Amino acid sequence: MPVLSHDGIETYYKDWGTGQPIVFSHGWPLSSDDWDAQLMFFVQRGYRVIAHDRRGHGRSTQVADGHDMDHYADDLAALTAHLDLHGAVHVGHSTGGGEVVRHLARHGEDRVAKAVLISAVTPIMVQTDANPGGLPQSVFDGIQEQVATNRSSFYRDLPSGPFYGFNRPGVEPNEAIIANWWRQGMTGGAKAHHDGVVAFSRTDFTDDLKKITVPVLVMHGDDDQVVPYADSAPLAVELLPNGTLKTYADSAPLAVELLPNGTLKTYAGFPHGMPTTQAETINADLLEFIQS
Repeated sequence: MPVLSHDGIETYYKDWGTGQPIVFSHGWPLSSDDWDAQLMFFVQRGYRVIAHDRRGHGRSTQVADGHDMDHYADDLAALTAHLDLHGAVHVGHSTGGGEVVRHLARHGEDRVAKAVLISAVTPIMVQTDANPGGLPQSVFDGIQEQVATNRSSFYRDLPSGPFYGFNRPGVEPNEAIIANWWRQGMTGGAKAHHDGVVAFSRTDFTDDLKKITVPVLVMHGDDDQVVPYADSAPLAVELLPNGTLKTYADSAPLAVELLPNGTLKTYAGFPHGMPTTQAETINADLLEFIQS
């Protein structure tokens, strides 16, 4: 199992195949295993796929500190330098979307060809005077309390309900998906997960987004109950240089043009965890964007 030693920690990662590299950054509190459907899809189509376990998550070192976006970005930069990646496509889901944005803003785009943000926490999740549509701080305080005192039960409840939309009428819960989410979460460290709530909820990516010049695909479901759509994807797109929004109400899913070389796609009825539950659709759209 490849491991990169860096900054006093060991970062576990997968590196499969050859060809153009696609680097995947996972969501909270999961691991690189959450990208299985994407890793297999792209390695079978001639791409080199890389996915890592964020510090404190999965099989990486359960270090006590450094659970913030700057460290996440630095760890990702260390991995891409270690593997000497060039022309890479960076794909981030949820917290991983924030990691990708901070990485590009903090370390530059020399090694990067394109980026994809899926159900991302950008530009900022928590409610502030500047972000009145955000979620109240009490929501994130409650998550931290659950992680600190009742993590195992909480990690069964979240994927059983809002994460995958299994709480919606007519949606049949998939026990295997729920169990896999719980497994990944419980493999990581409680301290990392507790502190990571602050990282994904309070980090303001406004200035980071303004620095990105590579083509960006933003993908978000309009039934995302974890990172609500209205206060995330459209706002993030508007912050990208020269971003423009054109909504085509008769399309399925809604397609919104942002940059001359980028696309925002809003998926009607899709949940936060759509890379897993709607993998066929997400993979096809990722492939189209990468090949464009």
